[in-house]
This record gives sequence, C-alpha cells and structure tokens, in this order.
Amino acid sequence: MTATTRPDLQVLTLRVNGSTWQGAVEPNALLLDVIRYEAGLTGTKRGCDMGTCGCCAVQIDGVPKLSCLTLALDCEGAEIKTIEGVQQGPLLSELQEEWAACGASQCGFCTPGMILVGEAFLDRNPTPTDREIREAIAGNLCRCTGYVKIVEAFQRAAERRNAAAGDTEPA
Repeated sequence: MTATTRPDLQVLTLRVNGSTWQGAVEPNALLLDVIRYEAGLTGTKRGCDMGTCGCCAVQIDGVPKLSCLTLALDCEGAEIKTIEGVQQGPLLSELQEEWAACGASQCGFCTPGMILVGEAFLDRNPTPTDREIREAIAGNLCRCTGYVKIVEAFQRAAERRNAAAGDTEPA
C-alpha cells in the first residue's frame, strides 16, 4: 500500500548506516519498528518498549537514543547507526572484538544496545574509569552477567584505541 492509497502514511527518507532507506510510514511509527520491520535491520532489539532496558539503543547523529521511544519521522535528515553499521567492512570495532575476547555477552540480547552506547561513550571519553563505564551503561540492562566482563571489554577497547592513536598512557 502506498502513501497515495493511504493518506495517513507519510513518506520518510532515512540515512541508516551510510545508506538511504525510503518508505511510507504512519505518523506514529517508532524508529525501532521502521529499522527492524521495514528496513530489515534486525540487530536492534525490542526489549521493554518503555525505554528502561536499552536493548533498542541506536546512534542518531552520533548520540545514543532509544529507538523504542523515538518517532521515525523525527529522524528525517539524521544519520542513524545501528549495530550493523558499527563494523567497518570486514573489521569489527575494538569494542566488538574485546566484547568477544572478554566473553562480555552470554545470551547477546543486550549486546547491540550496549555496543552502540559504548562506541559513542568511548568517542567522548577515551580514558574511562570503571565507574564512568558503569555510569555510561546504566541505562542498558544485562540480565545474564554481573557486568565485570562488560566493563573489562570497555577498558580493553579504550586501551587499544589509545595505543592506535599513539597515546601510551594507561586507561
């Protein structure tokens, strides 16, 4: 059905992971639903639908946002990054690699949201303390772990980023 046969639909153009997506959506369509069910990017997870678990976190213009609370139409013209867009070609990001190396995920359901929040956090804070990491991910719930390996993955990713940038100061 097109916007011309359903007058309540609006044409939406999004920039997602560097590509353009266009479709007709209802005015109240959530970004989460458009990403998952219209654009087919299922890495973004539906958790609580109330903004309390962080599973649906994406980056909008580099800032972590909860896609279950964001209207898709409000994202027109913004650059959206989902978990599918974190990887650069065949290479995982430092945080993704350390996540796997540290065994930071068990079931993996929270991982996409944590990684998107984590990437933005490490961009802003290249030498975080354990407490700063825990505060940064406070809106992302993991039901499987005690967060020890998650914090370790963040620290190791920060150390790798700093080493690559030529900063030899310990994190």
